[in-house]
Amino acid sequence: MRLPFILFAFLLLSAGVQAQNTNPNYDPALATELEADDYGMKGYVLVLLKTGSNLTEDQTLIDSCFAGHFANMERLVQEDILIVAGPLGKNEKSYRGIFILNVSSIEEAAKLVQTDPAVNARLLDAELYEWYGSAALPAYLEAADKIWKIEP
Repeated sequence: MRLPFILFAFLLLSAGVQAQNTNPNYDPALATELEADDYGMKGYVLVLLKTGSNLTEDQTLIDSCFAGHFANMERLVQEDILIVAGPLGKNEKSYRGIFILNVSSIEEAAKLVQTDPAVNARLLDAELYEWYGSAALPAYLEAADKIWKIEP
């Protein structure tokens, strides 16, 4: 008599756990478009940019390389590859900024980072790491372009 009750309780709890883990807002088309896994996540590559080994004081070279750095970033944004970027505050590790690249391998990211003139000139060095985050990150870019008042 006790076994059917335990079995019933187990089935009831299992159904409750299943229901708790189901997203009523799940959009399979959007999940597919964003390449989301079952958790709404996907792999990216995190790039930590830090001060490079080239400590030149040639301001013309520095200006040219960083103009190219920003142009390269814009190109990668237009290609839906660069989805997060920004500078870091001063720190003891000489980290300067981050990128999150919408690519799945370190090798692919390394090739993309080499298209950056500031990296090529060794004004910046890059550390690359696999990163697992929300597959919805690329979707924020459309909104981000509508909220700046002064061009960053």
